[in-house]
Amino acid sequence: MSEYVTPYKTGPGIGVVEKKFFTFALPPNLLKLESCASIGPVTIAYETCGRLNPDKSNAILVLHALSGDSHMAGVYDAKDTKPGWWDIMVGPGKGIDTDQYFVICSNILGSCVGSTGPSSINPETGKEYGTCFPMITIGDMVESQKALMDHLGIQSLLSVIGGSVGGMQVLEWCTRFPDRVRSAIPLATTSRHSALAIAFNEVARQAIMADPNWSEGHYYSGKKPDLGLALARMIGHITYLSDESMRLKFGRKLQNRSALSFEFGAEFQVESYLQYQGNKFIERFDANSFLYITKAADYFDLARQYGEGSMVKAFSNCTAKFLVVSYTSDWLYPTYQSKEMVKAMKKNDIDVSFCEIDAQWGHDAFLLPDDRLGNLIKGFLKGVSNDG
Repeated sequence: MSEYVTPYKTGPGIGVVEKKFFTFALPPNLLKLESCASIGPVTIAYETCGRLNPDKSNAILVLHALSGDSHMAGVYDAKDTKPGWWDIMVGPGKGIDTDQYFVICSNILGSCVGSTGPSSINPETGKEYGTCFPMITIGDMVESQKALMDHLGIQSLLSVIGGSVGGMQVLEWCTRFPDRVRSAIPLATTSRHSALAIAFNEVARQAIMADPNWSEGHYYSGKKPDLGLALARMIGHITYLSDESMRLKFGRKLQNRSALSFEFGAEFQVESYLQYQGNKFIERFDANSFLYITKAADYFDLARQYGEGSMVKAFSNCTAKFLVVSYTSDWLYPTYQSKEMVKAMKKNDIDVSFCEIDAQWGHDAFLLPDDRLGNLIKGFLKGVSNDG
């Protein structure tokens, strides 16, 4: 991968950004979903940074993971102390250099951070959709993103980039709309969930649905299933870490005490940490959105959808140049799954580079500061740009 390693500077932030909204699929022209259901109108929240060049050839679409949102970089005002979720990667001089590229990130369909999802108002009832919201897929998310690109007048994306569930969207873009993607960077992702990944998602979903406040998904006018959602987040968060990272960060250290209490409480630091993550999550996310997005991720199967069971066939129409990245300590989407994709791409003579980054922090490593990933992305994008 040395061909892509270039000097990488951290660079300043991009400053103040604005969340925008695009609404489409107005009746009677509803959005047709893969489940054969239809929905509309649909609103997509999105943010942009950088400047679109005259021929609109420098657009990059960044795709977020399960609980992410459109706020990838920058701040909302001068007093905002919390920048976007990928501020380390997006900005002037960074891996995705906003001095060179026009970068877009939209909140996915089914989420709860500005885009239409289960917590949105159903125009037919005047109340929140709840579980009357139709089942969605990764493909449905990409269809809504394509509608946004049409709205922005962008017919060809220089690159689509995303990790985890965002990486699934990257792969979906490349197979569903191959003529609109010049390059792709799927990070820490998979072409289909393993039984292990599905199992963890199902346990998390059951935790939500077992909460008496879930009320079959129609809880918006009363108490919310906070306990179930917090537990679901705790379960999921374990899969984002690694044995080594948890050992180094927590070990068996006790929380604010020097001896065992012999009570059922958060005695160990790792217990306290997971409870904190769960409680923090319920402040910003909707339980039904968690259910719908994890189910969409479980449904995702590139070989089934596009290759009649064959991974090679699934990639047969792809024309994008790929940079596939995995992490040594990612046991949720381990490296062998990325290698399976790369092998199928190579059998189609696709221009693909692969890098496994040695990192101890598990699945979430792509979200943490790392000059290696920044250098890889920066060099790869430069190469794609130079290819014309």
